[in-house]
Amino acid sequence: MFDMREWLVYSTKDMKTWTAHPSIMNVKDFKWAQADAWASQAIEKNGKFFFYAAVEHDGTHPGKAIGVAVSDKPTGPFADARGSALVTNEMTPKGPHNWEDIDPTVFTDDDGTSWLAWGNGNCYIAKLKPNMIEIDGPIHEITPPHFVEGPWLHKRGTLYYLTYASMDKATQGAEHVSYSTAPSINGPWTYRGLLTGPAKNSFTIHPGIVQFKDNWYLFLHNAALDIGTMKGAAGRRAVTVEHLQYNPDGTMKPVVQTELGVSVPPPRSASDAPTSR
Repeated sequence: MFDMREWLVYSTKDMKTWTAHPSIMNVKDFKWAQADAWASQAIEKNGKFFFYAAVEHDGTHPGKAIGVAVSDKPTGPFADARGSALVTNEMTPKGPHNWEDIDPTVFTDDDGTSWLAWGNGNCYIAKLKPNMIEIDGPIHEITPPHFVEGPWLHKRGTLYYLTYASMDKATQGAEHVSYSTAPSINGPWTYRGLLTGPAKNSFTIHPGIVQFKDNWYLFLHNAALDIGTMKGAAGRRAVTVEHLQYNPDGTMKPVVQTELGVSVPPPRSASDAPTSR
């Protein structure tokens, strides 16, 4: 199930062939953490790679927490950059449970300012100091409609995107992916609706969005793979990736999850077709 101890990394130059690398970090490398190598994201800044990850804190600060590690390479190894948690449960007292401080996403704006967002049940955002290992100022709540967890921040052109795992009355029983947009990282955020449906064999689904060689991609997880005699299940997730496309107004086109992923060209709509003369 959710008993995970280390973080893995894979690399690609063409989105077709992927290379597995040794584990970049173990939860034990955060000496103050006691369990759970949960969701994470890394970002490069000033020649260093900073890795933000959710873990279970020890008894000094009970509940989920977010740590930050640093490395000279994206393939690690990563080392705890602080010797203490960046975010602890006491820092967000509004939440109804002690696992709301999970699923960090990190984003650097065009002016060089970096931001951290995270949450389960409530979505929080805070500015990071230039050293990337300290919060700079207050933590703000920006919970969008139907938010559950797994936020992801990115920017395209002048528009900011907050994409996340969602659930509403119409989708009870399994998470979908929804998103909101804003003209500024400080909002106001406008709900744009669903981006994907639920994941195969999994009640959770988390987004990750990247631009690579001028194309946009949406990374997700499902539980479709069997490994030997182990069947796919909620806690045995598989990584998936699909093409991500945008409408002229900046909204994202709904993504249909497929078995083929990005091994085939992205779908073309009627509006994408060349005009005959």
